[in-house]
Amino acid sequence: MHLGRDRVICAFEHDGLIVDPGPATCVDALLEALGPVEPRVLLLTHIHLDHAGATGVLCRRFPALRVYVHERGAPHLVDPGKLLRSASRLYGDDMEPLWGEVAPVERSRVTALSGGETVEGHRVAYTPGHASHHVSYLREDSGEAFVGDVAGVRVPPHDFTLPPTPPPDIDLEAWEKSLQVLEGWAPESLCLTHFGPYTDVSEQIARVREGLGRQAAMARDLDEDGFVGEMRKRLSAEIGAEAALSFEQAAPPEQLYQGLDRYWTKRGEADAA
Repeated sequence: MHLGRDRVICAFEHDGLIVDPGPATCVDALLEALGPVEPRVLLLTHIHLDHAGATGVLCRRFPALRVYVHERGAPHLVDPGKLLRSASRLYGDDMEPLWGEVAPVERSRVTALSGGETVEGHRVAYTPGHASHHVSYLREDSGEAFVGDVAGVRVPPHDFTLPPTPPPDIDLEAWEKSLQVLEGWAPESLCLTHFGPYTDVSEQIARVREGLGRQAAMARDLDEDGFVGEMRKRLSAEIGAEAALSFEQAAPPEQLYQGLDRYWTKRGEADAA
C-alpha cells in the first residue's frame, strides 16, 4: 500500500526475517501486517529507498534488529547523506512524501556481504546490473529466490514485465550475468519486490531479457519524450490503465529512460577512449 496503492512495493517475511522492508512511508502497513511478529533480521537486496529506506527507522524501533547488505551499500546505511543527495536529484520535492525519514543505522548492526556467503539459511549472490550494490538471496529450505529488481517489475495478475532501469549505474552486461546466476540457482520461485512471488521462473527471466533488449534499443533511438510515450502506450495496452498506475509508481518511465541514456553515454565514452 505505497501511497495508498497496492501492488507497488512488497516485503517478504519468514520467522521474523524480512527481505526489503520498503520505505519509511510504509512502516505502519508493514508492522500491521507483521502483527505480533518482531523483526529480527533484514536482508536487503540493495539500498534504493523503495527497498531499504525504512531500515534505520526499524533499527531504532527494534534494538536487536540486524541488517545484511552488500559491502558497497553498507556505508550508505551508516551515513545516508550521499544516498539522499543522489535520490533528491531524481525526486526533488517528492522525496519526503514518497519515502519519509531515512535514518542512519549503527555500524555495529550492519553485516557487509560480497556474495558467496550463506546467512540465516539463505545463499547470497552478487547480482549487479540494476545497481552496483545489488545482491539476491536463495532460501535453501524452500527454493525461494529473493531477487529485488533483477527479475523485473510485474503487476499481478499480469505477466507483462519491464526491467527497472533508473540511474545511476545500469549495466546491461552485468545484468545478463546476474540473470545467469539466477538460472544457475534453478529456484522454485522468484520473489520480486515489485511485486510478489512467481513460479514461472524461466519465463520470467526470458521476459526480463526481452525487456532489457527492447528498452535499451528504444532509449538509444528515441528522446525521453518519445521513450516515455511508447512505454505508457505499451503499459496501457498490455495491462490496462489501473494496473499501469501501480507499474508507473514502481518504475517511472522517465527513470527507465534516464538510466539507459546514462548507460549509452558511458558506453560511447568507453568506446571513444
